[in-house]
Amino acid sequence: MQHKPQRNNMSLHYQRATRTPHAALRILLLALLWLAGNSRSPLPSLHAQTPPARDNRFGVIESYENVDAATDLSVAWTRVRFQWAEVQAGGPNTWTPTVSDAQIEAELAAGREVIGLLIGIPDWARDPNRLPQGLWLPHDDPGNTWAIFVREVVGRWHGRITHWIIWNEPDIAATEIAHTWDGSVADFAQLQRVAYLAAHNANPDAIIHLSAFTYWADVYAGTEQYMARLLDELLADPEAAAHNAYFDVATAHLYFQPIQIYDLLIFFQEIMRTRGLTQPIWLVETNAPPMDDPTWPVPDPTLRVTLREQAAFVPQALAAAIAAGAERIALFKLQDTEDDRAANPEPFGLVRDNGERRPAFGTYHTALQYLAGATGGEVERLDRIGQIRVDQPDRTTTVLFNRLFFDQEAVISAAAPNALLVTMTGVTQTITATHNVYTITLPASSCSQPIGDYCMIGGPTYYLVQARQAGELPTLPVPLPTVTPTPTATPTATATPTVTPSPTITAAPTATPSPTVTPAPTVTTLPTFTPRAATAAPAGDAPVTLPPPGANRNAIINGLLLTSGLSCGLGVGWWLYRRRRAQN
Repeated sequence: MQHKPQRNNMSLHYQRATRTPHAALRILLLALLWLAGNSRSPLPSLHAQTPPARDNRFGVIESYENVDAATDLSVAWTRVRFQWAEVQAGGPNTWTPTVSDAQIEAELAAGREVIGLLIGIPDWARDPNRLPQGLWLPHDDPGNTWAIFVREVVGRWHGRITHWIIWNEPDIAATEIAHTWDGSVADFAQLQRVAYLAAHNANPDAIIHLSAFTYWADVYAGTEQYMARLLDELLADPEAAAHNAYFDVATAHLYFQPIQIYDLLIFFQEIMRTRGLTQPIWLVETNAPPMDDPTWPVPDPTLRVTLREQAAFVPQALAAAIAAGAERIALFKLQDTEDDRAANPEPFGLVRDNGERRPAFGTYHTALQYLAGATGGEVERLDRIGQIRVDQPDRTTTVLFNRLFFDQEAVISAAAPNALLVTMTGVTQTITATHNVYTITLPASSCSQPIGDYCMIGGPTYYLVQARQAGELPTLPVPLPTVTPTPTATPTATATPTVTPSPTITAAPTATPSPTVTPAPTVTTLPTFTPRAATAAPAGDAPVTLPPPGANRNAIINGLLLTSGLSCGLGVGWWLYRRRRAQN
């Protein structure tokens, strides 16, 4: 029986605060608000406003677990797992999916696009090598059981589900708990090839995704990346060019470290580009599960993350993924379930299994508003401060966060005399540039998990929204109501984070020039990493050691990509938190 969480009926409170430094500007703002007929806009608009459409870039995994919460988030897409061993457990003529057809229809009716994940092998279809019977037969041969299943499921949902992801993390070794694939890389290439051809037989418009890979399995095994080996197998097929190398979209699952997300998305794309492939990439899963949730405390976390840091991770990861060129991004997952407690050591849900919303639910909600319409982005700074510019048609939004454990100032060049400053919880204020710059004091990171010289997750995240043309104010969508996390009775010494106050805005002195932005260079390769223990945060006022100028990228690649949890042996510790339910 599916767990049906109770709907959370707590009112949603829209929080905002605006300040203007001069009476004349206040009068102008009030007049513009009256003319626009919308007193709730965080900045006045010179154009009539309509409610914003969902941005199809953003999704959440398993939205059907809490339809009301998914609707409140305004996410555009979700993923549904079609586990072959469940869907046809009783034989090829049965159809018993865990996620019912009615649930999927409800998702489509709610306006969310459904992405299908095909995985698993029922016992009746397994050959002696634990592969699908007849896998190496042609895709149209009646003895190829995998091809028949793919055609059946894609055909059933023709016209309603177009995107299909083939399998999940096949690079995980047989000795690990999240192992899903028993064949060789060549066998998996055949699985992908058959799925691509069979799916297009059933639906010529089907869009087929490559599986996501862990990256770390090969790093610690000392082998070439599975993705690279798989693509070489596929491209060796003389028919590959005629079938787009048997995939239309690459897929990534990246967790915990926003900066690592940026680096590895670029790295995966580089693997494709060096082979002449130009398919887009999606970040289908990302998150940083907290260790201190009062309803699900984690005594031995994979990596140390608090509820407050999970909330900050969300906008940092989204901005990093946009800057790295991810076409779509989703959070894993919407809600914890009873099954998750048995399978996972850590809680991944934006919503608790009792229907209460974690702080990260609210910060994702805010991010969907202020990052909507992104056309691209660029990492402008990734040293002591994270500064990622997100480009939008009529404005730029600079995502800012502190990567150290003490307050710091960020100085951003002003494209317009006034801008909107937004906290990650949605509190807004209008600020004015001084000497063509905005100087913003960023609060310290909690730094529960240091990585080299920096904190794995930065401090509270802020959005600086500027119009593209000087002298204009940004035209923003009608603001969504701020989602307030559901309060929870908290045991002693475990506090649910409170709303972060707006940062201090400091006028820049006359002599302060606009900072010179040095773009991060494109990553062409990533080295084989040597594990090292994480550096503990200095106590009290002890100084922090920072890399010299020019060493920032090396620090990111050589230091930030490794964590104490991973360097202790990735092995069981890393995989234990992973896919949980994608068993054969």
